Amino acid sequence: MDVECTSRDLLLRLDPAEGRRSGIEAALRAAIRSRQLSVGAVLPSTRALAGDLGVARRTVLAAYQQLAAEGYLHCRQGAPTRVAWTPPAQPRAHDRRPRTPRWDLTPGSPDVSAFPRTAWLAAMRRVVRDAPHDTFGYGDPRGQAELRAALSEYLGRVRGVVTDSARMLVCAGFNQALRLVCDTLRERGVTTFAVEDPCSPLYREIVADAGLSVHSVPCDGEGLRVDLLAGSAAGAVLVTPAHQYPSGATMSADRRTALARWARERGAYVVEDDYDGEFRYDRHPVGALQALDPEWVVYAGTATKTLAPALRLGWLVAPGGLMPALLRRKERLDRGGASVDQLVLAELIRSGDFDRHVRRSRVAYRRRLDRLRALFPQVIGTAAGLQVMLPLAISEARVLARARRRGLALRAVGPYCSRPADPGLIIGFGTPPAHAYEPALAALAETVRTS
Repeated sequence: MDVECTSRDLLLRLDPAEGRRSGIEAALRAAIRSRQLSVGAVLPSTRALAGDLGVARRTVLAAYQQLAAEGYLHCRQGAPTRVAWTPPAQPRAHDRRPRTPRWDLTPGSPDVSAFPRTAWLAAMRRVVRDAPHDTFGYGDPRGQAELRAALSEYLGRVRGVVTDSARMLVCAGFNQALRLVCDTLRERGVTTFAVEDPCSPLYREIVADAGLSVHSVPCDGEGLRVDLLAGSAAGAVLVTPAHQYPSGATMSADRRTALARWARERGAYVVEDDYDGEFRYDRHPVGALQALDPEWVVYAGTATKTLAPALRLGWLVAPGGLMPALLRRKERLDRGGASVDQLVLAELIRSGDFDRHVRRSRVAYRRRLDRLRALFPQVIGTAAGLQVMLPLAISEARVLARARRRGLALRAVGPYCSRPADPGLIIGFGTPPAHAYEPALAALAETVRTS
């Protein structure tokens, strides 16, 4: 039988055929050998375990003493009983997992060591202290009202997004947001969803998993080729206009106007992924595409690049006509997400700490970019964001192999493209912690120059 023990919760699997003492001994041995109880784990007191099992305390005490004599437990007067025995090493199959690289220049992450711990902790204390009790229940599937209000103000002020709280939906990151949009548009009759070429392979997978045909549209130095999109059967398109991922191109004003016109005339939707719009380095502000036509552009943003991927906080600003269907789908997935984290982010935005953190980060990343450009003047896509493209004169496979031997994680351009493309690397200069950035660049320089 399975018995749950309180004091310190412990599940012991007792064999009814065993005696009381021998059954406890056997169950504890099995728990230790199977690593259910790790070395140093504290066991329930003899009094508590006896009460939970309905046996005499001396029975549990005798079992503990026997296991201590066998070397499984460490018992000392006045101290808790702890696990002392180390199980034999298991086969090292897990060692076949990829090793953690010594240096990481892959795109997709900020410097997580720069997470504003002090400001976040202070905001969390205020939130937990002042929040009403219902904050800790099931939340609003649209997201906490405080965060939606704070984001509405922030996005309008910083990115030029036209919105209010009623048109905002808080999501668990961009992937969930994209899947919500894909499922909703499929229900409305969309069969083909266009994506940029190049783009993240994961985006293509999400679109395909939603049952939509994926149509890749080439990008150039001005962003998405809207003229090629117009000749397709797409009923929606995903774009990264502020800083195309991964090429780094900024969509030109003419292309933006043409894309908004295409959406209106086609009755199609544009999904704008503004994944790192806050990080601009060329002093030429570029607002959100969504402002050109809020009724046909779905705006998506996240806290992944500004704060940390682990928060899993993202948001959609949706046209009024899509919001009811998006909300119905969101309700099927969750009941509002991490309410406390949402309130903490709202507090950071209201207090100005979020703006201060973004500004500090922008300065730090600009310095990193300047250092990268000094070593590799040929990089492209340097106006904004946290990644650039580094063209290569030789094969990507050869460079990646050399990088692996040096413990350097890199990402090649090839998997992002649906058509053959010139070889290159996508360098995530925001990823390493500050102390590792220079060594990572040195490893990159050695890898590329000796390849």
